Amino acid sequence: MNNKKNSKSEIFTCPHKNIKQDSGFIVCQDCGLIMEDNLAFESTASTSDLYTDSQRDYERKINISNSKALQDPVIKEKYDRIKTLEKWFRDYESDFTEQKKTIELLKSHGIGLNIDNVKYQEIKDRYLNYNKYHRHNYQNMVIIFLAIVWLKIKDTTNIRIEEFIKASRELGHKINKKMINNAMLKVKRTEKIFKEKKSALEIEYEIKNKIKIVFQKDLNNISYQGIQEFFTDKVEYEKIKIEMLLLADKVLKIISYSQIQNLNYKAFTAGLIYYIGQTLDNRKIFTQSLIERTSKFSSTTIRKKYHFLKELLGNPQNLKL
Repeated sequence: MNNKKNSKSEIFTCPHKNIKQDSGFIVCQDCGLIMEDNLAFESTASTSDLYTDSQRDYERKINISNSKALQDPVIKEKYDRIKTLEKWFRDYESDFTEQKKTIELLKSHGIGLNIDNVKYQEIKDRYLNYNKYHRHNYQNMVIIFLAIVWLKIKDTTNIRIEEFIKASRELGHKINKKMINNAMLKVKRTEKIFKEKKSALEIEYEIKNKIKIVFQKDLNNISYQGIQEFFTDKVEYEKIKIEMLLLADKVLKIISYSQIQNLNYKAFTAGLIYYIGQTLDNRKIFTQSLIERTSKFSSTTIRKKYHFLKELLGNPQNLKL
């Protein structure tokens, strides 16, 4: 209480001689009393010019400047091109929400579509790329879209095309086997026209590189728990896998491009894992049923690819590289 009384008495007795401007106020520097708070800005004349235009005037000036710029043919051409491309991209980006719904509905029909985020993005890119060169009505683009989906999954799924078409019909899409085959040819033909031609050596390198990646992925998907009876510890199992990868690399080097160019490389890889598994001292480790579970290809397909490799390279037990 005494402090409050003292502070009040100081204010009343202060002559307020030490006065300065502080943040728009006139303040006594001795007692802190605000003397005046309605200061006028000294530079009102210079700053008022910034606020003379109304919003309507401001927009009118912008429109006038834009129209003057667009009178230049070069600028107008660039402007129109940007607007067209922007609308083109935006329209098809927004339309793809329906295609995404179709993928989810196909999955819900229990036909085993193995479409992850990577495959979904590849399907989307392929569809948008096709639209870049073609404009069709809604029904035709549905068929093109379903054909692109089937192109992406046909080599890695166990379902038949008839099941895929049946599920598509249940969603209300009018499609048959001939229509989807023709659509796939259109997509491939378009991509072939606008794709840069690669040399046979480049294509061979790409195919063999894909085989190596799938080989390692499928091999890593074979869990140690399922075959631990054949090994003393996990370190020994990892060592065997590395040896198999190195042997696969050597095998691919002696296989020519002409021998693998028309093959389904993922199915070929499943047979390659089985073939190299048969080069081991214990041939019962990597069985057809084990590889079938990890690669998702049937034992029949694996056996066909195995015999194909056997004709190329000879008996796996006698393989020496």
